[in-house]
Amino acid sequence: MKYQQLGQRGPEVSTVGFGAWAIGGMNWGETDDAVSINALNEAIDRGVTLIDTADVYGFGHSEDLIAKVIKERGKKNIVIATKAGNDFYNATDDDDEGYGSIKQTYTKEYLIFAVEKSLKRLNVDALDILQLHSPDLAKLEQDEPWLALEELKKSGKIKHAGLSIQSFKENEQAHLLDLHNDILDCIQVSYNLLERQAEETLFPKAIKYGVGVIVRIPLLFGLLTGKFNTRSTFGEDDHRRMNLSAEKLETYLKELEKYEPLFARYKDQSKAQVSLRFCISHPACQTTIPGAKTPSQVQDNSASSDYGPIPEGEIKSFVYDLD
Repeated sequence: MKYQQLGQRGPEVSTVGFGAWAIGGMNWGETDDAVSINALNEAIDRGVTLIDTADVYGFGHSEDLIAKVIKERGKKNIVIATKAGNDFYNATDDDDEGYGSIKQTYTKEYLIFAVEKSLKRLNVDALDILQLHSPDLAKLEQDEPWLALEELKKSGKIKHAGLSIQSFKENEQAHLLDLHNDILDCIQVSYNLLERQAEETLFPKAIKYGVGVIVRIPLLFGLLTGKFNTRSTFGEDDHRRMNLSAEKLETYLKELEKYEPLFARYKDQSKAQVSLRFCISHPACQTTIPGAKTPSQVQDNSASSDYGPIPEGEIKSFVYDLD
């Protein structure tokens, strides 16, 4: 496992982390807590130090599972990045299996409240990284979320502050780094072989200001592992039913064909490993957080770190020109 400092001010993290949304037990199909705990332990055994979660994942369940593992093993060099801003505490409908009734709440009062709840669940004195959880631009144009981050830092409740950029809003929200780079230590952004909007404006600004970058959805909900085809379907409780609809699958799979020479170049590696290597090849990106529900998924994902970034010359040949 290889490690990098997360931007100029962030902690040192493994270049491949553990995305803990799925183990929350909602929106990713069936999960088993015992298997999830085994997956977390496998990640730590393989040198993974960054675990990314959110309070809303399983309505606190993802954080609870992480706390169980940390209690047994000790925190050591583990960096826990969580998120707040999706108010599931005051959900208004009876559907506890989805997120439809949850509203974005980014008031100073709410964010401080949410942090206290996460601190208690995770059983830590301070959050290593707190990220605003993909708020819309209107919320971020207000002062309160930024004042909350400032106060939480000053009080020692959080060590580092981050922003999870809304998917497909990378260019729209990039200017926030101009305004708040004194507060933001890192950002989290959707980025993968087929979704590269962040390269246009966001990544150059991150480099300019020394803001770290955590790459999410590096495998495009599993599509880039090569296990899906145009006939793939997902259950009612799986959010990929919408994100990888039949129409989207067809479009993505057709676009993916042009990257077959890249996968062929590294035929000794899985498609997932090549895809993850791509994500940490951009100079703005220090780490990526593929989701995992099983130890075997962790094994495949974590091995990609050992191979390191794809050399720049091969990136230019197979994907795009970084210049």
